[in-house]
Amino acid sequence: MPDFARRLLLFILLGALIPGWFSARPASPQRILAGLEAIPCASYISNAPETLVPSGEAQMPTEQARPTGMFDLAAQEMPAPYTLRWRIGVGIPDGNPHLFDWMSPRPGWYLNWSTNPFAESAAGEETLGMEFVPMIRLVDNGLQPGLATIYRQAQARPGMVWLVGNEPDVRWQDDATPEEYACQYYRAWRTIKLADPTAQVAIGGISQVTPLRLRYLDAVRASYTEQFGGPMPVDVWNIHAFILREQAGEWGVGLPPGFDDATDGLLWDVADHDDLGLVEAQARAMRAWMAERGERNKPLIITEYGILMLPEAGFSPARVIEFMVGSFDLLNSLTDEELGYPSDENRLIQRWVWFSTRYYLYPAGDLFTTEGIPLPPLRALSGYIRAHSE
Repeated sequence: MPDFARRLLLFILLGALIPGWFSARPASPQRILAGLEAIPCASYISNAPETLVPSGEAQMPTEQARPTGMFDLAAQEMPAPYTLRWRIGVGIPDGNPHLFDWMSPRPGWYLNWSTNPFAESAAGEETLGMEFVPMIRLVDNGLQPGLATIYRQAQARPGMVWLVGNEPDVRWQDDATPEEYACQYYRAWRTIKLADPTAQVAIGGISQVTPLRLRYLDAVRASYTEQFGGPMPVDVWNIHAFILREQAGEWGVGLPPGFDDATDGLLWDVADHDDLGLVEAQARAMRAWMAERGERNKPLIITEYGILMLPEAGFSPARVIEFMVGSFDLLNSLTDEELGYPSDENRLIQRWVWFSTRYYLYPAGDLFTTEGIPLPPLRALSGYIRAHSE
């Protein structure tokens, strides 16, 4: 074959192979993130006022008072998985655990409604002895933080549990229709797993487990399948376990976005707010829902619960402590051989978070004063861990 013909044949072969090689190469993380950024998730904005408790907010401060100092806390080991301290967590609206003078032992984990831990490195958290669980928020223009930041944070701290959203079913929280939440969850899940395949991703906690809220979750899962062609991947299921009214225009959590015509909301009253029987019923209802959908072999956590009603409604410190201690007894002992998590002795709930260290709108359940000094509920919490730890 003449040289010219051989060269021409070689050029033809290269021309056929090179495009195929480029198309077969794995896409770079930057290209994948750019593709995820370009997904057009519909945005829904309710502009609903917060009306969680029936009365008393007019007398409350208009914003959270600034903490007054930082505390040097003695080092404490991280809790071993499935121990009592590992199970008990706390929400910290102020963000940094060092703003509070913790008694020993401390809860084993915390969240602060953001992806920003107090410490610049995992070593700082290990000294504190409290595992940080980051939370991505849904906001008007997408996700907070953005995908590039999520990717960078997940790469920097592998193996974390990520919460995608906070009460997307509540109009003054993350306020998302099922279609919007499914789309944003996909973007967050793909980003986290791209950065850290060892990470676990949890769905955002619905405010409470009721027939109406479970319908919302079913709609989320159905929309995810419709939009992305497969079942919604969830490593850890997550709920809140409040006891609040589900009625448009009334106190409580209202109707989920996209469910304006719903008529099956539960009309719980103020007196029901600390009913441990209703907390147990929510745990069982969620586990039954999971089992019916092939999700039994997944952990179930509660990332927010506690007392939101004001002291003026009868929720004294003694009543708060009675509910807290009773809930610890309940959540630590709930098992079911047909519904529970097999890897955790068939317990229904693996971990839970008390609300909160302190928050100006709902102070009855506060663990600390503005100055970071322990209140009676914190003493009860630490005393419980100390008395009941294995």
